[in-house]
Amino acid sequence: MSDLKRIIPCLDVNDGRVVKGTNFIDIRDAGDPVELAERYDAEGADELVFLDITASHEGRDTIVELARRTAENVFIPFTIGGGIRSVEDAKAVLGAGADKVAVNSAALKRPELLGELAEVFGSQCVVIAIDAKKKEDGTYGVFLNGGRVETGRDAIEWAKEATSLGAGEILLTSMDRDGTNIGYELELTRAVARATDVPVIASGGAGELSHLTEAIEEGEADAVLCASIFHYGQFTVGQAKKHMAMHGIPVRV
Repeated sequence: MSDLKRIIPCLDVNDGRVVKGTNFIDIRDAGDPVELAERYDAEGADELVFLDITASHEGRDTIVELARRTAENVFIPFTIGGGIRSVEDAKAVLGAGADKVAVNSAALKRPELLGELAEVFGSQCVVIAIDAKKKEDGTYGVFLNGGRVETGRDAIEWAKEATSLGAGEILLTSMDRDGTNIGYELELTRAVARATDVPVIASGGAGELSHLTEAIEEGEADAVLCASIFHYGQFTVGQAKKHMAMHGIPVRV
């Protein structure tokens, strides 16, 4: 595992446009995905994540064309998630230029998919995306289909199972914090980081640069996923990296 901590802009894609919501609803437009991806590449982002936010829900095919356009214009690694249900789906996206695939709903419905993907592409290409929400008893439940369906699974237990099956990285989103700009869910992030031995990407809640350092120092995350703070010009990736470096966090300059 690299000691360098990563900043990963996240682009939620709906009908070919980047959008951003709050708590997975109230969606607004944020621009063209490839244009934004090029901007983040130029600003020094370490990686990118594209999530086709309606793919699983509407049963649409994955965004292969977006992967192809991005690969032609962007030179940092990128992950594509949304609607990947099989080795064939993953092959199409990776063949078009993506570096990793993120799976969420399909892996919950059929966990052996993670092993199949890892066997063909290597676990370093397989990201398990977990959408978690705090329950009344203080535990964290897992949701699927963009937060529409509760699975009855515990987020920490599912993280352990998914990585044992072959996922090489965890994209952990707090649904309670998503789009709120009040900071990451540190307790959840730390619990998953300690329960597993793969990199954990903290997601949901970034609003200030201090939130990024908190996710790494207190949440023990390996990377931070950000959307609205970059999309709407509040901060640049460069400013975020400078802030992290000033706090002694090792980043790729």
